[in-house]
Amino acid sequence: MSADHTNEETTADNRFNWLFDASLIILAATSTAVVVVAGLVQVSFGSYSMTFLEAWRAVFNLDVILDARVWNAFLFGGELPDIGERSLIVWNIRLPRVFVAVLVGANLAVSGAIFQAVTRNELASPFILGVSSGAGLAILLTLVVLPGLTIVIPLIVGQFVLSTSNLLPLFASLGGIAAFLVVYVIAWRGGTSPVRLVLAGVIVGTVFSSLQTALFFFADDIGVVQNAVAWTTGSLRGTDWEQVRIALPWTVAAVGLAVAGSRQLNVLLLGERTASSLGMSVERVRFALSGVAVLAAAASIAVAGIVGFVGLIVPHMVRNIVGSDYKKLIVGCLFAGPALMVAADVGARLGMGVLTGSEAQQIPVGIVTGLIGGPYFLYLMRRQQNMGEI
Repeated sequence: MSADHTNEETTADNRFNWLFDASLIILAATSTAVVVVAGLVQVSFGSYSMTFLEAWRAVFNLDVILDARVWNAFLFGGELPDIGERSLIVWNIRLPRVFVAVLVGANLAVSGAIFQAVTRNELASPFILGVSSGAGLAILLTLVVLPGLTIVIPLIVGQFVLSTSNLLPLFASLGGIAAFLVVYVIAWRGGTSPVRLVLAGVIVGTVFSSLQTALFFFADDIGVVQNAVAWTTGSLRGTDWEQVRIALPWTVAAVGLAVAGSRQLNVLLLGERTASSLGMSVERVRFALSGVAVLAAAASIAVAGIVGFVGLIVPHMVRNIVGSDYKKLIVGCLFAGPALMVAADVGARLGMGVLTGSEAQQIPVGIVTGLIGGPYFLYLMRRQQNMGEI
């Protein structure tokens, strides 16, 4: 065996040594345990009564897990075979909510981590560049201005009808992306800078939020207002496999690009001059990575609305555990984000039921993440003297 071949193997081994970091492994294991336990609690409650043991047996039913026809129905919308009453309720109604929470948590956490590197500001979140305000405005415009919108797409075997409810995820994502582009245009002045991006995001967010408030006065139907509030505060109520199918492809793309770009994120943290001296095209990399963050946030908004604080606090939590290396930070966010989101959704669904005695009463998950995130962020602010810049 040649020395060059041995050196290549050693380099490849060293390249993945960070995956075996003890703090990262502990974080991943703990977060996975939280997701599993919270998910099992989630599927054990509902209008159809079943014991914890019955619900858990349905979750781990190998006849469902190992059946390719079942997964074809779940992931591609095919015909679902007979899987039994309890398994049908658990897998087709209750578990999709857990899966959507996992996807949303991962997207928001990764998006927040990227924005904090791009702006070199640890107060940044997925919505610092106007993404949430743009998505919220698009949602309200759709519900208030186009409440009965119907689009009929003719097909060879019939027709495909899209209603306002079907189009909301698309319009929400497009609104977030459009707001991000407006922010980038405002911040551009022969180039951008982290400070100008943040200031432009604040400006666009303020204007769009004001327009959102104004639109509420034009909504005559209380049902429209309640639907809009649910979207703008974040909710997983009523999610099913359709939302999983919407979010999954974009999540895989965004996460893959984020992991691939972790080295560039580390270089951006060194500052623009240092990054440029290392041969990086700072503006192109910043725009591309911001686009990845917007893609992740848009995938989340499309299925759950605007969920606050997850993208802000999860990168902080992970950074305090595994350090600032973005290779470990991105992977850590993929575990910690879903753990926080699934646990918060259990609180959103069951907390109000415990207080009111009715399982039909639920609060938006965005309210729970805000109640968790606010005190935690205050704790961080009190503990760290120089908070605001990475």
